[in-house]
Amino acid sequence: MGSARRDPPFGGSVVFLLMNLPVGVLAFVFLTTFVAAGLGTAVIWVGVGLLALLVLAVRGAGRLERARVYALLDRYIDLPYLPLPAQGQKDRWKARLKDPSTWRDLTYFFLLFPLGIVEFVLVTTFWSTSLALAGLPLYFRWLPDGAYYFPSYDVRWLTVDSTVEALPWAALGVLFVALSVALTKALAGVHARLAGALLGTTVAQRRRMERWWEDAEEKNLVAG
Repeated sequence: MGSARRDPPFGGSVVFLLMNLPVGVLAFVFLTTFVAAGLGTAVIWVGVGLLALLVLAVRGAGRLERARVYALLDRYIDLPYLPLPAQGQKDRWKARLKDPSTWRDLTYFFLLFPLGIVEFVLVTTFWSTSLALAGLPLYFRWLPDGAYYFPSYDVRWLTVDSTVEALPWAALGVLFVALSVALTKALAGVHARLAGALLGTTVAQRRRMERWWEDAEEKNLVAG
């Protein structure tokens, strides 16, 4: 289960969204490399070890990602992994592979790369535009020819070459700042819900965990 908070903190949202692209790139490169190498060498059994390492790495990365979501977005995501058998490596590996959470973790990290691109582009575009407009009265005189030209230096539909002319643009920039704040928090909130859906527990998993603990308690009572 996740945190009931619906509005992630603004500062954490900015950091989280900007981190998603580099984290997504690293995850995508790692996953594609290990999947390709593992499947390509599975015939000689080397690939089996690589794929096993991939499973462990994905589950470990899932724990780190839940911690990152909690630290930056204030959304707690429960660990969804079903308990592993106490003995027998073969049975433990079967449990890992049969656990839907393993494959949902894998899906999340594959999606993180394209999501990171979209989030990074939206955040940087909105914020660069907002801050450029809001600060125009301060820096327009240091632009080429001491003026700001809209939409570009070569296509001069509008010219801003005085503080008075820059003030309406600054007001528009302030409006865009407000929109950028709302967009940043909305994107972070959507990503947090996606992380909760893929990295958290489902109703079926919670029921299976409850049955597992009930069975474990009964075995302990019988053994006692």
